[in-house]
Amino acid sequence: MAGDCCGGGCDSDRSRDERWERVLLIALAINGGMFAVEMIAGVSAQSASLMADAIDFLGDAANYLISLVVAGLALRWRAKAALLKGVTLLLVGLWVLSSTLWMAYAGSLPQAETMGAIGILALAANLWCALLLWRHREGDANRRSVWICSRNDAIGNVAVVAAAGGVFGTGTAWPDIGVAVILAGLGISGGWQIIRHAMRELKMPPEMAAAE
Repeated sequence: MAGDCCGGGCDSDRSRDERWERVLLIALAINGGMFAVEMIAGVSAQSASLMADAIDFLGDAANYLISLVVAGLALRWRAKAALLKGVTLLLVGLWVLSSTLWMAYAGSLPQAETMGAIGILALAANLWCALLLWRHREGDANRRSVWICSRNDAIGNVAVVAAAGGVFGTGTAWPDIGVAVILAGLGISGGWQIIRHAMRELKMPPEMAAAE
C-alpha cells in the first residue's frame, strides 16, 4: 500500500483537493449571495445594469456547483448539468434584456447611489474570489478557467460603477441601459453557447462519451 503513495503523495493530493473544495464552497456562497443581492437591489433601484451584472454571479455559482457535484461523474451527467445551467442563463438573460427595454421605454431613472454602492460591493466580492482562487490558477484547465472567470467578472462590476457615475452625471438612464444591454447580451450568448455544446455532448455515442 505504501508503494502506491510514495512519500505521502496521496495524502498531499487529497489535502490539495480538500483545500480546492473548500475554496469552491466559499466562492459558491459568495457568488450565490451576490446574485441575490444584485438582483434585489437592481429591481429596487430600477437599475438594469445591476440585474444584468447579477447574471455573471449566477453563472459563476453554477460553475462552482457543477465543479463540486458532477466533476467526477460521467460525461453525460456533466452535459446535463451544463444544459441546465445554459438554459437558466439564457432565460435570466432574456428576462433582464426585456426588463431593460421596458425601463428604456418607461423612462425610469435608476438610483445612482445604490448602483455605485452595490457595484463596489460586487467588485470587492469578485476580487475576494479571485484572491481565494489565485493559488489554484496553475492547476488543470478547469481550475484555471474558474480563476480567469472571477478575474474577468470584475470588468463587469467596474462597468456598473461607471454606469452609476454616468447616471449621476447626466441625470439620464442611458448609461445604465447601455451597460445592461451589453451584459445581458453576453449572458444570453454565453447561455446559448453552453446549450449548444451540451447538446453535442448528449448526442455523442455512448462509447465515445464513456471515453471522455
